[in-house]
Amino acid sequence: MLCATVTCALLLVTQVSEAFITNTNNARKHIVQKPNIIFILADDYGFNDIGYHGTQIKTPTLDQLAEEGVKLENYYVQPRCSPTRSQLMSGRYQIHTGLQHLILWRWQRAALPLDSPTIADKLKETGYSTHMVGKWHLGFYTEALLPQNRGFDSYFGYLSCTESYYNHTIDWLDHKHRYLDLRDNNGPVYSKDGHYSTHMFTEHAENIISRHAEKSSSSPLFLYMAYEAVHSPLEVPKSYEEKYSFIKDDNRRRYAGMVDTLDEGVRNITHALKKAGMWENTIFVFSTDNGGDIKAGGNNYPLRGWKGSLFEGGIRGVGFVSGGALKTRGVVNRELIHVSDWFPTLVKGVAGGSLNGTLALDGFDQWPTITGKDVPSARSYLLHNIDISYPKRGKKMFSDTWDTRVRAAIRLGDMKLITGQPDDGSWVKPPSDESVPHGDVIHSKDQGYKNVWLFNITADPTEHYDLSEKYPHHVHHMLDMISAIDLTAVPPNYPKPDPASNPALHGGVWGPWVK
Repeated sequence: MLCATVTCALLLVTQVSEAFITNTNNARKHIVQKPNIIFILADDYGFNDIGYHGTQIKTPTLDQLAEEGVKLENYYVQPRCSPTRSQLMSGRYQIHTGLQHLILWRWQRAALPLDSPTIADKLKETGYSTHMVGKWHLGFYTEALLPQNRGFDSYFGYLSCTESYYNHTIDWLDHKHRYLDLRDNNGPVYSKDGHYSTHMFTEHAENIISRHAEKSSSSPLFLYMAYEAVHSPLEVPKSYEEKYSFIKDDNRRRYAGMVDTLDEGVRNITHALKKAGMWENTIFVFSTDNGGDIKAGGNNYPLRGWKGSLFEGGIRGVGFVSGGALKTRGVVNRELIHVSDWFPTLVKGVAGGSLNGTLALDGFDQWPTITGKDVPSARSYLLHNIDISYPKRGKKMFSDTWDTRVRAAIRLGDMKLITGQPDDGSWVKPPSDESVPHGDVIHSKDQGYKNVWLFNITADPTEHYDLSEKYPHHVHHMLDMISAIDLTAVPPNYPKPDPASNPALHGGVWGPWVK
């Protein structure tokens, strides 16, 4: 009788335990998981170089993803690499991080300051598994500045601005000696010589996705995929270049092949997410870091200018949001959105995280704008930059406000003001099948001392009609705004090259050199 009672009790306990486990598993299935976030950043990708903007280059994957999501057609980045990346990672204007002048060079003791938590830091706080693949370009002179020490659980990529796509080296100051710039959390990676970087980085991203899925982790995934493509040098496997044999301009043809590998890489990453069963709970963001480099095959037509310029061709970016977790589909969004907005948008708007612990942000949570119908942008103005270290140009327009000789640009509603030296403002058509290199160039007629431009970007997105003489009161008001914003700026941090950074002193590898 006792044995029977014990047996019944054990049977009852087993049934209750099995029922509890079953109910718990069923409950877990109904828990709303935070969405995975995949952020793809292309390098030097021109406004005219994506299929849906009418290019002769084919980008079927990017076109489909954009068509299935939200195209951002009033979206801005910075005119150069590291400033855009600094604003993406920190949510702060570069005038507030000391990175407002040019780019970070690999031999400088300069970086995105450690007082700025990165987007990876904040998403990690929210429960995300955080991984980065590709180009860092935010400073690395000490170990504390490496990506794996700035919020990323893992890192595989290169630290500087660009390098060989095949042997993963970049030169020293003398431009004669080249050194390896490829590493992961454990240090330099020597085993990838000859592995084309777009393929290599894509494969590494696919492995991260499959490993994350195998863990059956409740943690959502944040993957920051910063491709080297399509930055120079113009290197691409022959089979991709041959698809564009009809393009006679050598640079444009190779560039087109590089865009092809980028599109294929994005396709493979999305396939990996779908294979892992993760796509339906993924928010997918695509962005360029600056305008295309005309001298390296890129094109931004019909926009004016190119990489490095404060005209639209340098700063108006290709961008879209897609993914299975995005409920808004087939929308063209023309609200004003900036790269600094991704920090609060992804951390707060998408992940539901906290922005506590950050310094004052310049970005805005644009998730309601991206996902809502007819929801206006959270921002009314946008500072493109203020660079007091840039060579001055011309004469002051006014004596009682911002010095127009200084390089700066600001957007207020429909209006955009540029001062100082904006860099090249030509309009460059893409090369046609039989064209001369770079296509037809329509040079600006601006005189060399001119230093003020005012455009209505909504009515004149190609910046053909300067309104500065017609509306001097608008100019003065926007100059006052620049003056007020400049009061919040920190000094530019742009030190001279540090001889101690020479990789010859550190085993022939680029990496931290200050203990």
